[in-house]
Amino acid sequence: MEAGEEPLLLAELKPGRPHQFDWKSSCETWSVAFSPDGSWFAWSQGHCIVKLIPWPLEEQFIPKGFEAKSRSSKNETKGRGSPKEKTLDCGQIVWGLAFSPWPSPPSKKLWTRHHPQVPDVSCLILATGLNDGQIKIWEVQTGLLLLNLSGHQDVVRDLSFTPSGSLILVSASRDKTLRIWDLNKHGKQIQVLSGHLQWVYCCSISPDCSMLCSAAGEKSVFLWSMRSYTLIRKLEGHQSSVVSCDFSPDSALLVTASYDTNVIMWDPYTGERLRSLHHTQLNPPMDDSDVHISSLRSVCFSPEGLYLATVADDRLLRIWALELKTPIAFAPMTNGLCCTFFPHGGVIATGTRDGHVQFWTAPRVLSSLKHLCRKALRSFLTTYQVLALPIPKKMKEFLTYRTF
Repeated sequence: MEAGEEPLLLAELKPGRPHQFDWKSSCETWSVAFSPDGSWFAWSQGHCIVKLIPWPLEEQFIPKGFEAKSRSSKNETKGRGSPKEKTLDCGQIVWGLAFSPWPSPPSKKLWTRHHPQVPDVSCLILATGLNDGQIKIWEVQTGLLLLNLSGHQDVVRDLSFTPSGSLILVSASRDKTLRIWDLNKHGKQIQVLSGHLQWVYCCSISPDCSMLCSAAGEKSVFLWSMRSYTLIRKLEGHQSSVVSCDFSPDSALLVTASYDTNVIMWDPYTGERLRSLHHTQLNPPMDDSDVHISSLRSVCFSPEGLYLATVADDRLLRIWALELKTPIAFAPMTNGLCCTFFPHGGVIATGTRDGHVQFWTAPRVLSSLKHLCRKALRSFLTTYQVLALPIPKKMKEFLTYRTF
């Protein structure tokens, strides 16, 4: 889609019913994820099942003209035939999903030493967070279960790998802790992060691997150092539980979404609140019965860092341009729970309470040279380092996203 156009529904996937009865209480799609190279899509389709689907989808699902744009040469699996869809039976309700970065060369020795049946190739990994506190680690190409990580005492709600490829995994749980695991050391638990007073809903690692954000059923958000595993600061500003968070691709911005109907954009280095995006109902009710109908469920950045997507309880997927205070596009979706962008852009995937996944068109833009320079600089310069540069004030404001 062009900027300003409404998202179009490209495809919808619905789960089969493998059981003789319908467990309505466990059919939700709590998480959806694309692999970083865009070659796989993972979908927790309810009933303890995760579907691993090669991307792009089979041609009958994709309108003409779109499929060619989304295909990448990286999707071709050399010498091994076309990748096949896989079904992972996790034995428990699946809440969190995370792919490892691709490729992950350090994993080669680990998996082949302990699993001689696994081919000696770089290994794309999927982590699944389960209802009983377990985390299961799978090899995507074969569907083999590689590791079972134990430690959490309650639901593992979210998972995040360090983008550097070091195979450090962070997990967030209803036991009010975050745990750090090193998959290069047989899944050893290397740290427990305590301090939240409520269930931890979400964890996100900054692309530069320096910070970890965690959101619990609290009004504040915690920022942790990924180097020392200590708390850097709490971000205060929401009026209700924060349920989702995401860093911009250059690590310079952090967005948090709350039941208070707002997304707040922060500077994670200074703790400053840069702006709020309020989710106003398009058709407000006549009474106060649906006071929380715009409660947010999920927020995510687009891969080039110019757009945000949000899912709320008012049955809308919204797309926001970074520098505008109102959405640029809406799409109707019922019972939405989660959203994520395709890593090469152009598609948003959403999951619902009914176990469905929908794929929507997303804005395709050519980033300005200005934005590309900002993104490149902010990938290795903190806000304080930018402010110390001997450059004009307006340039500093642009580089620190203060021009809104």
